[in-house]
Amino acid sequence: MINIPMKSSGPLSSANISDINRSRSVLSRQDLSSINNHTGSDRTPDTQGQPHPQASHKPRHFAPSQPLPDPQQGTRRIPAPAASDTRRIPSLRNLIQKGQKMSIGMKGQLQQIRLAMGWNTLDPQCDIDLSAYLLDSSGKVPADDWFVFYGQTRSPDGSVLLDINGSAEDREIVSVDLTKLHPSIRRIVFVLTINEAFTYRLNFSMVKDAYIRLLNPADNREILSFLLTDYYANVTSMMLGEIYLHNDNWKFNAIGNGVAKDLAGLCELYGVQTN
Repeated sequence: MINIPMKSSGPLSSANISDINRSRSVLSRQDLSSINNHTGSDRTPDTQGQPHPQASHKPRHFAPSQPLPDPQQGTRRIPAPAASDTRRIPSLRNLIQKGQKMSIGMKGQLQQIRLAMGWNTLDPQCDIDLSAYLLDSSGKVPADDWFVFYGQTRSPDGSVLLDINGSAEDREIVSVDLTKLHPSIRRIVFVLTINEAFTYRLNFSMVKDAYIRLLNPADNREILSFLLTDYYANVTSMMLGEIYLHNDNWKFNAIGNGVAKDLAGLCELYGVQTN
């Protein structure tokens, strides 16, 4: 069983995650419900956010659907004063547009890439987490541990590594070694999720400057980049982009759409089993 820890408890230890693949135990509702309470062929998902002045989509959790809270109504926790954490967007030299798909290299020739991501927020309560889902040809994870996030920063095959500390320029960085990638994996999706969004009525209209850039690890040269342009009030998780294999050609897709789901909901969306 995968234990998704509170952010304050730190990453999983080797003892906690040992034998995950062999056990293939499903995640419990209790395990996944803790996520929202922590403190710290071309295809994309068919549930996409649309611009709207208020939240209107319904999240899909473990309980029956309920309306996504309207950020303009109801009671919200008043955030404590916080030091500004605004960062300057790095130079994005090879920008592509939302929905654009670009070839980044042939299978067997492209060996390693680095994906650096950043963002700023308009609300100090917006605590954003990055996760990556390694998907097979069905569009689902092959097993419950094939997603990478703050509590499990390494994929089972060692091909995907998440650095939650980022760099001076980027908030978080994912390194991908395609020479280690399991042959069944055809797609890796990179998602930004607002922590405790449903509890505190947060959404992506409170986010700005979100970007992803693909870098060559050898010299840190930018291959391409995508700057998010649409920030939806009915979205709590944003699929920023993905790399995928198409006819032995690795491509990048600038998705820029999202869903009204938390991290637990994304696990269900991509096939991580829950009771």
